[in-house]
Amino acid sequence: MNEDQFLQLVSVHQGIIHKVCRLYRDTPPDREDLFQEIVFQLWRSIDDFRGQSKISTFIYRIALNTAIATFRTDRKNVISYVDQVPEMSPQNEDGALADRKDRLMAAIKLLAEGDRAIIALVLDEYSYREIAEIIGITENNVCVRVSRIKDKIRTLLTGNHEN
Repeated sequence: MNEDQFLQLVSVHQGIIHKVCRLYRDTPPDREDLFQEIVFQLWRSIDDFRGQSKISTFIYRIALNTAIATFRTDRKNVISYVDQVPEMSPQNEDGALADRKDRLMAAIKLLAEGDRAIIALVLDEYSYREIAEIIGITENNVCVRVSRIKDKIRTLLTGNHEN
């Protein structure tokens, strides 16, 4: 894949990368660093993509693995394509919806890293089979974990912390 094709790919799928960055980093500079690291890891591994799954599944796997791995700040000679990718335009939404999304995102950030990855994929409407493939667990395990994660989120949103 050449540089222009790669930039197009990142541009089309940058929503996935931004979502993972928001889930795993709290400050804009940290999100930007993580975005850059994900793009770098994607560039390094894009030739390994064999088309056995959707490209978005492959990108999610790279993004989540990078976010969950120990974040290394001593990376030298990182190829930076971030400045060449056009920014996503913010979507208009009413205040109540935006507030609910913010509360949900805050609750999700309180989850363990693996649970955050799973619920992000559920919210993006990936099938349990696809989630199992991305995360590396069985489809049945995904089903059980999603149920538990939803219960945790419900508890966090309602404030009933009886556990």
